[in-house]
Amino acid sequence: MLREQSVFGILFINIIIIAIWHFAVFMFCILIDPRFFNADKKMYSPRKWERSGRFYSRILKIKLWKDMVPQYRGKNGFSKDHLDGISVEYLDEFIMETCRGEWNHTANCALCLILMLLDPPPVSLIFAFLVFIGNLPFKLIQRYNRFRLQKLRRTIVRKTQSNRK
Repeated sequence: MLREQSVFGILFINIIIIAIWHFAVFMFCILIDPRFFNADKKMYSPRKWERSGRFYSRILKIKLWKDMVPQYRGKNGFSKDHLDGISVEYLDEFIMETCRGEWNHTANCALCLILMLLDPPPVSLIFAFLVFIGNLPFKLIQRYNRFRLQKLRRTIVRKTQSNRK
């Protein structure tokens, strides 16, 4: 489709496509029922190779760079900078937000496939790479944080149950 365009035309159209795609995915994430982002779904479940999140801390050294990337915080939004509480309900909401964020960045990565079909070969690889590398760190951070929050949640539930006995 874009193969007959000038370099500047391809650049401009790609920027517009990427902006529209990211905005549409973002709006979908905000408007959809939060139950869609259930941490029990297979897509959010830990993979064996992730070793309950240790892969991210030991191999990717995520603790060194995760706080350097920007985060979205909407009007009256949920801050992911730090824990504002440790109740099970609060952690459940935080865990759901990590699923929402992961879904958002995964859906944005799907744009890579579309760009590969639309653009001529060298340009398609460049734009697909930029979209992928622009979303991958955020997806990894969401998974890493979710595993830590789920561990904390299990600890709190266990302590609450033992205090009732």
